[in-house]
Amino acid sequence: MPSIKDGILVNYQAIRDQAHIIGLTESQGCCYSQSWQDVQFQRMPNISLQPGKTPLSVDDMIKNVEKGVYIIGDGSFSIDQQRYNFQFGGQLFYEIKEGKIAGMLNDVAYQANTQEFWNSCTQVCDERDYRLGGAFNDGKGQPGQSSAVSHGASTALFKGVNVINTKRKIG
Repeated sequence: MPSIKDGILVNYQAIRDQAHIIGLTESQGCCYSQSWQDVQFQRMPNISLQPGKTPLSVDDMIKNVEKGVYIIGDGSFSIDQQRYNFQFGGQLFYEIKEGKIAGMLNDVAYQANTQEFWNSCTQVCDERDYRLGGAFNDGKGQPGQSSAVSHGASTALFKGVNVINTKRKIG
């Protein structure tokens, strides 16, 4: 069941006590703990960005970028408690100039707030580029608990996001 459809929030990941608020008769399995001895609380299970419907490869996307950074993989991250402001890194970083990869960059990160970031998404590659990733250590709660989550996506283009630590001027 989609959470966002055509840019509009149409659902959220509800627990048993919230299901009736959005017209459901049962939960969506979003309340769990790391073991039987811990208190359950609402958690985000697996959520993914759907691939684009229009055929689009990474090369096709890059050829239309005048100035940018292509970030591959996931790296370090920092997110505030409300999950509003964040900073993420990656594993590989490439400078894009005039629609072409112009060389590697080091220690790149990007930062934004959640609403501005998702509103800046302008393209998503099709299903040929889709990858599923995840983490075994998504920690939350007091006292802290850790659980596994997965997130999938195709390469996506975001415009106007603050990119930092490029060690050289982009553009």
